[in-house]
Order: sequence, then structure tokens, then C-alpha cells
Amino acid sequence: MPPSGRQFCLRLGDQEAVIAEVGATLREYRAGGRHLIDGFPPGERSRDGRGQILLPWPNRIRDGRYIFAGQEQQLPINEVGPGNAIHGLARWLPWTLREVTAETVTLSLCIPAQPGYEHSLHATAHYELSDDGLIVVVQADNRGEAALPFGLGFHPYLMVPNHQVDDLLLHLPATLHLLADSRGIPTGERIPVESSEYDFTVPRPIGSLHLDATFTGLITSATGETAVTLVAPEGSPGVRLWAGQAFSYLQVFTGDSLQDPNKRRRALAVEPMTCPPDAFRSGTGLIILDPGASFTARWGIQPI
Repeated sequence: MPPSGRQFCLRLGDQEAVIAEVGATLREYRAGGRHLIDGFPPGERSRDGRGQILLPWPNRIRDGRYIFAGQEQQLPINEVGPGNAIHGLARWLPWTLREVTAETVTLSLCIPAQPGYEHSLHATAHYELSDDGLIVVVQADNRGEAALPFGLGFHPYLMVPNHQVDDLLLHLPATLHLLADSRGIPTGERIPVESSEYDFTVPRPIGSLHLDATFTGLITSATGETAVTLVAPEGSPGVRLWAGQAFSYLQVFTGDSLQDPNKRRRALAVEPMTCPPDAFRSGTGLIILDPGASFTARWGIQPI
């Protein structure tokens, strides 16, 4: 059995996606014979968050400590250096297979009440290959008897083969950048990106810029979607990530701090998030799910 559990391979035309049982992780996605994400081989586990679903919170919680419903909670610290709780509770658990076809797979997970998160949460992840690329839908349900705090994110690394991120043209339709401290926690200040090094509202090369930043003020289409594109210097080929209206934040990471030097700046993590880092403490963008309530979010990746 691979470290990431059973592997579910989806195929449609020239598209292929591999979803791993552990974390319901998007391990691989190819179209037209080229990789659109920088995943990981079947004999390894996910590292650096590659392809993982981040719930019941994305990104970081300072000190892993927060107060909800008048009770102070302490989560395990799994970003040891800065002392944060990072990326939720679902990414190292085996998800249960519910349905699989040639083009789709649906997996589910029950997160039981535990120290630091005293709630019962059920999640379903549905992956589908379509003529419009890969579509991902996640639903979260509160199956407990009290309201619970919730946030959702995803961690794909977009890539254009044979190119480092420096050369690629990034279009990031976001008007605000969240100022953060040395631990990656927002200070509360939102800075307009206009005319700054963070302004990618018009496509331009990433260059040598180091990014591990949260963006908001997203510019959306008529259907409420935000689309980020990453293309080769010649204007093609490329990859497009779209995020539905449930996502108001994007974390963008050039990978400069990755442990493996061969993976640094090889791909760009573009992480749709329903809330910014530290939302369990600040309350910004935090979703409160009442007993019996559900939340659904959609996003996807397309070749261009």
C-alpha cells in the first residue's frame, strides 16, 4: 500500500487525475500529456501541503489557541518553528470511498470531536474530470448538537513544465494584500496592490519575487468565480485555476522555503481559502455551521 493509501485514477480523453485515499489528496493532474500540478510520486506521501484539502481551517492559527463559544481551545502545534497549528485536521486521515467511476470519485470523512476541536464534522470530496477540466466539490456538514467554527482551503501547486516560476506570466485578479508578521499571521492591515510588487491584476512575469502572501479583494466573473492563470513566457501553454464564490481569499506561495531545494520555485501554490490565516482567532471570514447545517464550495483546474 502506498504511503498515501489507495489510488483512484480518473481518465477522460487526454486528461488524467489521481486522487489519494489519505487526505482525499489530488496527487496528480495531467492534460494533453503535460503536468498541470506539481504533485508527488505514488511511493511518497504528500509534502509541503501538495494537493491537500485543508479543513476545518486553512493556513495558520497562532499558537494553535483560540476561543469559541466562550471556551478556550488548544490545537496541536504542527508548524513547530513558528509555533502555529496549520492546515486543519483532515489531510493525514484516510477518507472513505463512496463512489468511483471512470471520470469521478467521491470520498468522505468524519472528524470526531477531539482536544482543540470539540465538534463532529462530516466532509465529502467529489472530484470530476469534464470537458472543462478538473472540477472539485467539497461539502461539510455539522452533525453535532452545537455550532462549530469552519474554514476550507486547498493546496495545489500549479506548474508549466520546463519553466521555473520566475519566467511565468501570472494573472492574479486580487486588489488587496494582507500584511503579515514573521509567523505568517495577518496583522489586520490590508494593503492595495496597485502599483506595488504584488500587483498582478494585469498579467506579468513573477520574476525573482518571493511570495507567501494572502490576497483578497478578488475580482470575479459574472458567475462569481475568480480565475488565476499561469502561462509560459510565449503566452502558452499554461494552467488556469478557478475558485467559486465561496472563496474570498487566495494564498500564493513561490516555494522559496521548501526543504527540498529541487522543488523551490518549480511550481506556484495557489490556494483558494474561505478565510484568511488565523480566522479562528480573528473571526475574519470564519464560517459558523449550526447543527444540521451544510456548506459547499467548488473550484477547478483547466489547461490553457
